[in-house]
Amino acid sequence: MKIGVNILNFGPGADPGILRSWAQTVEGLGFDLLMVSDHIAITPDVAERYPAPFYEPFTTLSWLAGVTTRVRLGTTVLIAPYRHPLLTARMAANLDALSGGRLVLGVGAGWARQEFEALGIPFARRGRLTDEHLHALREAWADSAAYGDRRIPVWIGGHSDAGLRRAVRFGDAWHPLRRTLPQLREGAARLKEYADEQRLPVPATAPRIALKLTAAPVGGPDRVAGEGTIEQVMDDLDQLRRMGADTVVLDPYGGDPHETTHPQTAWQALATVAAHLSGTDAS
Repeated sequence: MKIGVNILNFGPGADPGILRSWAQTVEGLGFDLLMVSDHIAITPDVAERYPAPFYEPFTTLSWLAGVTTRVRLGTTVLIAPYRHPLLTARMAANLDALSGGRLVLGVGAGWARQEFEALGIPFARRGRLTDEHLHALREAWADSAAYGDRRIPVWIGGHSDAGLRRAVRFGDAWHPLRRTLPQLREGAARLKEYADEQRLPVPATAPRIALKLTAAPVGGPDRVAGEGTIEQVMDDLDQLRRMGADTVVLDPYGGDPHETTHPQTAWQALATVAAHLSGTDAS
């Protein structure tokens, strides 16, 4: 099972130097993947949680590809309706080629109603538009002479019935965000059910979980995976591995934009996880 990290490409602490440090820290600690989020118009509903400056993902990942050598690069998640699918197909194929085949394209339908309005995109049609986008993306990439012949992994976000069916139809992996372990198990069962219905392969599971280390154990049915003591987090990772997860992405962002001004807290948590992963590998 591979382990990735969602780095913070937004907020008052975000600048080129910090982004470089995020990437080099993630790669230096031995993680397999770094991912960034996607917003274009930082409307009030977005700014409350993900304020400016917000570094656009294709631009950011292209730059980070030049300051890293090994770690894979991804989006968690690109909001499909925000861009024409042929633009997404071109940018993704170019970034994948320029980075040496390191791109993972996570895709979702989006949630920020005001941002959709600012971009002139009908919010109520976002699900259908996402399906159309993914279909067009796959069709474009079929032209290997124009886009290259490497299959870029596509991860589909969302945990609704529509999101799970979308993952089966278009995805190489299902990429749910910040769920409890029981919710992830239930979602994986539904994913298989929908795949069987459509007589299609079951996509891999690649969840993005929290990374919030605490001194005391966290209990209760609402505890999301990745929250608690380091022992709880390592057990979560082990359970996800036994569930068959292909990749798990750690998300150290707790929701307060001021966290972006002191990323050292997140880096220390990542170092703690990396040390425990190394110890597990050694044993």
